[in-house]
Amino acid sequence: MSPPAQPGLPGGRGSKGPPARKLLCMCSLSLCLTYLCYSLMGGTGPAALRSPAALPGSAAPGAPRSPSAFPATVAPRSPASPSGSPGAPAASAAPPPASNGSREGAAGTWLRARLAPGEVITAQSGAFERDPQESSTTDEELSRAGSPGSRGGGSSTTPDYGEKRLPQALIIGVKKGGTRALLEAIRAHPDVRAVGTEPHFFDRNYEKGLEWYRNVMPKTLEGQITMEKTPSYFVTNEAPRRIHSMAKDTKLIVVVRNPVTRAISDYTQTLSKKPEIPTFEVLAFKNRTLGLIDASWSAIRIGIYALHLENWLQYFPLSQILFVSGERLITDPAGEMAKVQDFLGLKRIVTEKHFYFNKTKGFPCLKKPEDSSAPRCLGKSKGRTHPKIDPDVIHRLRKFYKPFNVMFYQMTGQDFQWEQEESDK
Repeated sequence: MSPPAQPGLPGGRGSKGPPARKLLCMCSLSLCLTYLCYSLMGGTGPAALRSPAALPGSAAPGAPRSPSAFPATVAPRSPASPSGSPGAPAASAAPPPASNGSREGAAGTWLRARLAPGEVITAQSGAFERDPQESSTTDEELSRAGSPGSRGGGSSTTPDYGEKRLPQALIIGVKKGGTRALLEAIRAHPDVRAVGTEPHFFDRNYEKGLEWYRNVMPKTLEGQITMEKTPSYFVTNEAPRRIHSMAKDTKLIVVVRNPVTRAISDYTQTLSKKPEIPTFEVLAFKNRTLGLIDASWSAIRIGIYALHLENWLQYFPLSQILFVSGERLITDPAGEMAKVQDFLGLKRIVTEKHFYFNKTKGFPCLKKPEDSSAPRCLGKSKGRTHPKIDPDVIHRLRKFYKPFNVMFYQMTGQDFQWEQEESDK
């Protein structure tokens, strides 16, 4: 069963009573003030960001918003859209000549390049965002997800009979937060069946319909939970409304991580596939001399968790959303998994006996407690060594994220202690 809603915290459409609605309004107002203050400062803040409430046509807090109501940026990235893409907006005019300290120039050439196959245009950014996925999920892979003996169908010990059902729980984010580790761990539970690949239904494949989505799912028995994970859902503006339309009681899990570390990890993943891209320092700033952070870059924008969460709270009460710490998923995986199992209404079966810390990789590996075979670790794409980043850039990013982190703590009622973590370094 879902844990009861915490008193005094903002709720979504399912929340009852004026206090929850009032506090959500206060959170939205606080976000507005944060954006405004940072814009006026003109220093390390997201000067290009606009508050949701300040946008034309924005719905009042507590009411579902249309996709067009998502915050836009003043100076978005605009690489040309793929040729032949149906309904793709035309690319904007070329940006003005670069000023001293700007990231334009060498970076501009890469930013304006055509999107490569497998890259997606994220719906929330108001701009074309280069967002390569961890893997390219094809229809063929998805159709094999629930087949007998496949990892996509969950535990291999579960018989391949039952019914294909729409998922009752979703891991919706965030990218490079630890979603794969969480999925692999929860799949060790005998009452969970999950798709190993990322269906991307609510962001890229929605036009294929719910029957297509249901067919991707593994077969489950009565009492088992069907799950899937697609980290990009959390930052996709249309996803909350679409998921609510499927089932308003869907349970949502978000794995969050220190946004500075997450941004560097995101960049490291892209760098491993595209060694020619500009440095992190170049991409992180609109203007390095003025210290203007480029919040339109997806690696930076994903980490503004309060901004994205506000969109979800228009449709779902906070009691239906579980926030998992990506850091504690490494330092105390059993403790975080206990919370996940409680949230899903499952018996605590995945415990400390299922984990072994791999010092070489730097994170826990999964094993079956009754099995003497070697633990199964995540692939080589996990635990990559991060490039060395200029300490001044790290400092500016910490200042940029701090007010948004504080707002996120207030909205969720949880303190993830990212500022404390940074002061200890």
